[in-house]
Amino acid sequence: MIYISAVGMINALGRDNDEIAANLARGIAPGMRPREGWLQGHPQAVFAGVDGELPAIPDTFSAHRSRNNQLLLAALAQIQPQVDRAIAQYGRERVAVVLGTSTSGLDEGDAHVTLTLGGKESAAWQYPQQELGDPSRFLSHWLALDGPAFTLSTACSSSARAIISGRRLIEAGLADVAIVGGADTLSRMPINGFHSLESLSTTQCQPFGRDRCGITIGEGAALMLLTREPQPIALLGIGESSDAWHISAPHPEGEGAIRAIQQALDDAGIAPEQVGYINLHGTATPLNDRIESHVVNALFGEQVPCSSTKHLTGHTLGAAGITEAAIGMLILQRNLPLPAQDFSQSPPPAPVAEPAPEQHANGKADKIDRQRLRRIGGANGKMGADISQRRAIDSFRDLRKHE
Repeated sequence: MIYISAVGMINALGRDNDEIAANLARGIAPGMRPREGWLQGHPQAVFAGVDGELPAIPDTFSAHRSRNNQLLLAALAQIQPQVDRAIAQYGRERVAVVLGTSTSGLDEGDAHVTLTLGGKESAAWQYPQQELGDPSRFLSHWLALDGPAFTLSTACSSSARAIISGRRLIEAGLADVAIVGGADTLSRMPINGFHSLESLSTTQCQPFGRDRCGITIGEGAALMLLTREPQPIALLGIGESSDAWHISAPHPEGEGAIRAIQQALDDAGIAPEQVGYINLHGTATPLNDRIESHVVNALFGEQVPCSSTKHLTGHTLGAAGITEAAIGMLILQRNLPLPAQDFSQSPPPAPVAEPAPEQHANGKADKIDRQRLRRIGGANGKMGADISQRRAIDSFRDLRKHE
């Protein structure tokens, strides 16, 4: 079995686990606010950013100097003691680094292009800064590691797949521990790209709300240290799929998501009703939320609590999976209240009514199969289950409850 010995993260909720836990319980995100200069044609739009100073990257690592990597250093600082002990115990060649990102140093590349097109010098820019593989390469070099190191970039499943890959490296005997996670940074290219697809909300997103109109892009990073050594929190099950339905849309019945979640449940050896909470992907786009709620209802029914925290963290793109997993771990570690879905700005959609029985000429009703009422949450606005993403679900259980 693979366990999680440490977690560190930074996002719009806070700069470390203590801040994030406190603000998660209060339902407040200090970094979720209107920001200027990101979205063309709009003086301001709401984004979920990280405010304040970040760790500096010295000149010796200037080729890796990006905000993405600064966010990683901020997350690493929170688990540094556990990482140092793992290096001392197993050796530098037995520690793997697997990260996910979708932007890497894209914003630095954007600044470089802007300067050069304006005829100005761009002395600080170096090409490796924007390479998708740079986050894992940087972290591995920073820690002077010699183990496997690679970056995955599969959109919003990137860091969830990094967790899966880290576990597999340990199980295959290629590493004894794995630093897994991801980071993504606010950048004009994805922001304006999502806006061109009519998938971006210029105000705070409203996951599963009746009037939801798109994502709020956020930035952040999170890291976990995976190990075989028993810990209070275990990574019980993993699953992934690729339905190849459409370049930017899931299968209308969520077939790929269903396969991935079922794989994770089977891998964990648990039934759906044993899951305590689901942190939903919940991007607040009309399509994602409709299909995801359909999938969760089909697999878990209406008894497992679930909610999306995107209205607090924003959609952190390649860091979304690890962020949602880390939030789930914080809930377990600190016995936090389950995050309620915020319907204060947009009410939940009206429940779908059951169809009336067909009537024949003889006045008798046919016996028909009725789908269970598909609804998002209950009267209290909460929704639920384990830590899921559309293409990967990472199931955790607090082992202390079973000792």
